[in-house]
Amino acid sequence: MEKYVYIALFTPLAAALFAALFTFGRKRLIAGVINSFLIGASAVSSIILLIDGNRLHITLSDWISAGDFSVPFGFVVDEVSVIMMVTVGIVSTLVHLYSIYYMEHDEGFNRYFSYLSAFVFSMLVLVMSDNFLGLFIGWEGVGLCSWMLIGFWYHKDSASWAANEAFIMNRIADLGMLLGIFVIYWQVGSLQYDTVFSTVSYLDSVTITIIGILLFVGAMGKSAQFPLHTWLADAMEGPTPVSALIHAATMVTAGVYLVIRANPLFSLIPDVGFFIASLGAFVAIFAALMALVNNDLKRIIAYSTLSQLGYMFVAAGLGAYWIALFHLMTHAFFKSLLFLGAGNVMHAMHNELNIKKMGGMYKSMKYTAVLMIIASVALAGIWPFAGFFSKDKILEVALNEHAYILFAALWIGAGLTAFYSFRLICFVFFGEKKYEKLHIHPHEASVLAIVSMIPLGILAIISGGLFEHGFSEFVTSLLPLYEFKLDHFLVIIMISATSIIAIFGICFAIYMYIVHGGFSKELEKKFIYKLLFNQYYIPKIYANYIMRPFEKLALFSWKKVDEKIIDTTVDMIANAMRYGGEKARGMQSGNLSVMLRWMIFGLALLLAAAIFYGA
Repeated sequence: MEKYVYIALFTPLAAALFAALFTFGRKRLIAGVINSFLIGASAVSSIILLIDGNRLHITLSDWISAGDFSVPFGFVVDEVSVIMMVTVGIVSTLVHLYSIYYMEHDEGFNRYFSYLSAFVFSMLVLVMSDNFLGLFIGWEGVGLCSWMLIGFWYHKDSASWAANEAFIMNRIADLGMLLGIFVIYWQVGSLQYDTVFSTVSYLDSVTITIIGILLFVGAMGKSAQFPLHTWLADAMEGPTPVSALIHAATMVTAGVYLVIRANPLFSLIPDVGFFIASLGAFVAIFAALMALVNNDLKRIIAYSTLSQLGYMFVAAGLGAYWIALFHLMTHAFFKSLLFLGAGNVMHAMHNELNIKKMGGMYKSMKYTAVLMIIASVALAGIWPFAGFFSKDKILEVALNEHAYILFAALWIGAGLTAFYSFRLICFVFFGEKKYEKLHIHPHEASVLAIVSMIPLGILAIISGGLFEHGFSEFVTSLLPLYEFKLDHFLVIIMISATSIIAIFGICFAIYMYIVHGGFSKELEKKFIYKLLFNQYYIPKIYANYIMRPFEKLALFSWKKVDEKIIDTTVDMIANAMRYGGEKARGMQSGNLSVMLRWMIFGLALLLAAAIFYGA
């Protein structure tokens, strides 16, 4: 089985190098085919490892060894990492296939596939590493690749700005994570998972709390939790398949994975866990409300990701780690499907993103419409689709922990999710054909695009009910088995209430946007609408009170400190040395009598110094 570990891990790296080095000119489409094949080989290897079910711990070589500090280049395939490997592998394979269609005419085709495959490789390093330092290398790798992919069309100022925003905001959070890793080594003397998790219980509660908080700061950045959330929506500047990969299976899920992987540590600090859950519930509502009023096709789906990440953190924070992982997996399938469907719509609409300029596209794009409706129903949590089984479990956990405020927030979030999901569907595929005013004639995507989406559509339907029992049995051999103490009748009431509000949200969206024709334009003048539409003015607050003061400080430091003080001081030293050199140059005249005078003068100085210090 060891060979499958190497195939799963290193074929994405081989794909990245192949696309970067060996495909040029007219044959550049080969990169798309070969890279998709190699990523597919990684996915198949991961599935074989999942079916085998045995834990594997492989050490390739010594990596860093300095004194007592030693970190091997090692990887672990266990119940948690293999689930992540399979999820990443399936989604990334289909995204690569889809990208052949989506990026076919782009001049940066090879560069795109090189970045995309490197992204997958970095994520696999992150999830397969057997130590915190290896995880951090993968963590920074996905950060770098996301910067390259978000800013892929670097000639656009907005794309470069969004890439820099994502990169810098994550570097801020990563400082917290890095400090947490330092504290772990300082207190434990190792960064190996097995050593750390078997030792951490012997540390004092304050130290464990500090480590947990610092690690979670890193998770907040990667998973875009408030207040480090603004980069996620702006990251839509990258190609749409990139959004599918970032939001479904790679970068943003890394924060949730970290909390799940470090569950022995977080289980010891329930207060920090409750804070994580509370923040997650807040973000679930916070993001869903922004999605209600946004008109950008991709940003609506991005806010949906932000909201669903909140659900995952609620489960992880309350100790239901396997349920958080379960929702992470099911969410990956229907969220990537939504983004790929959005890519089809964008191509058909000549890159138009405003859903209010679409409408009536169902007849022209039936396959895309059906697949996006399936994904939206799964996202809304309607039985028997995947979201019903994973998301309702999280509400059940909140109720089981008597966290009634969190439960209420998640329940309301379920209704909002259903509403904004079908608001998007109604605006895009039904109603008046507003795109005719733009002289656009939409058409269905290519066969390759639809074929790439169909497996995700199937998984969005079956991955909840079909996999739940086997999934829980498999992962709870490593993760804690969460114990439900709720009365069976109460669970039925809870599920019914959640289903009712989700169905109500769908029906209300259909009534308002198809039957009624939408809300009055007077609504857009209301303060609450403007507040949500402008993202609670948080980007403006950051710009006015953080970025601009920092820019002024940087300008002051440049003009007043760097140029006036530092540069002047350095120039003075250099000028003094040059002046002294010019004056001293006369000593090297080559005249014997002059040289003898200097020698006698130097000898006199040495004798004077010897007499002075000798006295």
